[in-house]
Amino acid sequence: MIVLEFKLKGKAEQYRVIDEMIRTAQFVRNKTLRYWIDNSRVKLIDLYKQCAIMAKEFEWAGKLNSMARQASAERAIFAIQRFFANCKAKTPGKKGYPKFKKNTRSVEYKTSGWLLSADKRCLTFKDGFAAGKFKLVGTRDLHFYAPDEIKRIRVVRRADGYYAQLCINVERKEELIPTGKAIGIDVGLNHFYTDSDGETVANPRHLRKSEKALKRLQKRVSRKKKGSGNRKKAINKLGRKHLKVSRQRKDFAIKTALCAVKSSDFVAYEDLQVPNMVKNHKLAKSISDAAWSQFGQWLEYFGNVYGKTVIAVPPQYTSQDCSSCGNTVKKTLSTRTHICNCGATLDRDYNAARNILVKGLKQAGINLNLNTVGHTEINAWGQTDLYSLMAASTSKSTD
Repeated sequence: MIVLEFKLKGKAEQYRVIDEMIRTAQFVRNKTLRYWIDNSRVKLIDLYKQCAIMAKEFEWAGKLNSMARQASAERAIFAIQRFFANCKAKTPGKKGYPKFKKNTRSVEYKTSGWLLSADKRCLTFKDGFAAGKFKLVGTRDLHFYAPDEIKRIRVVRRADGYYAQLCINVERKEELIPTGKAIGIDVGLNHFYTDSDGETVANPRHLRKSEKALKRLQKRVSRKKKGSGNRKKAINKLGRKHLKVSRQRKDFAIKTALCAVKSSDFVAYEDLQVPNMVKNHKLAKSISDAAWSQFGQWLEYFGNVYGKTVIAVPPQYTSQDCSSCGNTVKKTLSTRTHICNCGATLDRDYNAARNILVKGLKQAGINLNLNTVGHTEINAWGQTDLYSLMAASTSKSTD
């Protein structure tokens, strides 16, 4: 499944209709959740039936396409299922009890209620709201995909306009170009990441760089009269700035993850529990700005697309253990240099990256020690050597 995004270009009246569609989708989702709360031991199929009941009870709800109502109900159903799954798995902390939404910004259509033009440059909504025809602004060519491959269309409202996300049921696979290289990645705040080759990637700190402008825009919002048109304009400008920062962060994560995956056949990275780490209020803003979770998600995605092995390893003791002798060298977070009695002296993150690589290889069934093999020999692996090791480990696991 791939998602292609286009900006919707239409008239102001059409955008107001989309806002009504989004509000209706929010109503259906909240009404479904209310029915589940009020009725004990209700079956999920009964929640789907509520969509048709709502359409008869509320005339304006019936304007929304039937499959769009089902998609809105599914949002509540997924939240309920996730809650029960967390309870069953005894997930520590809050279990995520489903909550009512009040600021929904999207509505989803399935395979009906919309129509693409013959040149596939325009999108028309055909349900009771009759939002009309919108021009699709984007660089992707939809002629490569058949109409029946488009399984969902999600309309999203953002600070800078309205967007259509087309969910296309195709498998993305890129040509595999072996490099014969394996790396371990240690993410951090001083550098965005340090790999087992000693290479570092600078931390862009997008939020920190835009913080002064964001504070200025926030002051403008607070000085405007509530409910006034000027306040709405100021809020929109603030939202656009936040949107730009989030897009910068996402773009950096995508490009960095793609570069790491394309340059290596085996990538091991830290499986950090970011929600727990941001509880440290002194580092929460910097950790959130670094977007480690997003980077890990894109590593996994590109690993699947390019047929590379990407493994998340537990981060315990990767910074404390010596990558040369294996002894534990206790150090605080402020200690940035690893110094061991065996004579090894290297950067803390570099040491952790080497440990992450060894952990990842062991997790994949490849027993390798940087002590005996040597760091330079890992980089000098030929294509055949690396693939023979990975193939041998796969055959042992299947036997």
